[in-house]
Amino acid sequence: MVASVRPEGAPVISAQDLVKTYGDVNAVDGISFAIPAGESFGLLGPNGAGKSTTMRMIGGVSQRTAGQLNIMGLDPEQQGPEVRAHLGVVPQQDNLDEELRVRENLIIYGRYFGLSRSYLSQRADELLEFAQLQDKAKARVDSLSGGMKRRLTIARSLINDPKILLLDEPTTGLDPQARHVLWDRLFRLKEQGVTLVLTTHYMDEAEQLCDRLIVVDKGRIMAEGSPAQLIRKHSSREVLELRFGTDRNVAVAERLDGTGDRIEVLPDRVLVYSDNGEESLEAIRGRGFHPITSLVRRASLEDVFLRLTGRSLVD
Repeated sequence: MVASVRPEGAPVISAQDLVKTYGDVNAVDGISFAIPAGESFGLLGPNGAGKSTTMRMIGGVSQRTAGQLNIMGLDPEQQGPEVRAHLGVVPQQDNLDEELRVRENLIIYGRYFGLSRSYLSQRADELLEFAQLQDKAKARVDSLSGGMKRRLTIARSLINDPKILLLDEPTTGLDPQARHVLWDRLFRLKEQGVTLVLTTHYMDEAEQLCDRLIVVDKGRIMAEGSPAQLIRKHSSREVLELRFGTDRNVAVAERLDGTGDRIEVLPDRVLVYSDNGEESLEAIRGRGFHPITSLVRRASLEDVFLRLTGRSLVD
């Protein structure tokens, strides 16, 4: 095995001008980033933005077209097996062996890494407890709920005690309770020093889990920073949501200049971005406009995401 030559304090993952081309399409178009050890790093973007393609290149299962990529001091194209020995991978879709029982999924997967049965027996028990599945050790996988299967997939990805965990849409399709359980498990891994790299469509998930993130669109980085930094830079402190009626929203919005930092008209409502939503609402009422409904809320990462990538649907 080739030893890692990563200098002390160097990023565990670094990309420089990374490009992946499919025919005439640049799925990843010259992105650069560096991830230090122990960070939880997110990739956000609409469908087709290049997130999963980037994850596959990090995982060493897709070759880059151009640029540099370094994982733990190693090149994933030249030293793929050595890189994968440091990685745990949680794919977008669970790919558990439905014919095996829960504990067997962990042990047999661990054998692919050449780990001994004696080690795997103890490690499997530890991971089942971590994933809160110890009572399901002998259950068939097809009897598990969606949340249980997701926790088992994460437990399996940890069988080789990876330094880096790649998570592609880790909570898609789960109910709120199952999502929060998974968030807790992932936060515990981060506390143990595991570097997390995740893609997600859930902005609240990114705010909860990510120390830092990049917003990607059409293969390029649109913004980078912590969730709080991105909100401060690309949005106001609060957002006032107003409904005047579908046939009146546009006309009223045209007369709201000066009541906020920015006005945005949606088909069903008007958004006023302001540092003080209540003051903006009073100013609007003072001009004689009385919304059918009004809501003042904290600006969120979703506001940033939609401003940077647009509100049109991407299939």
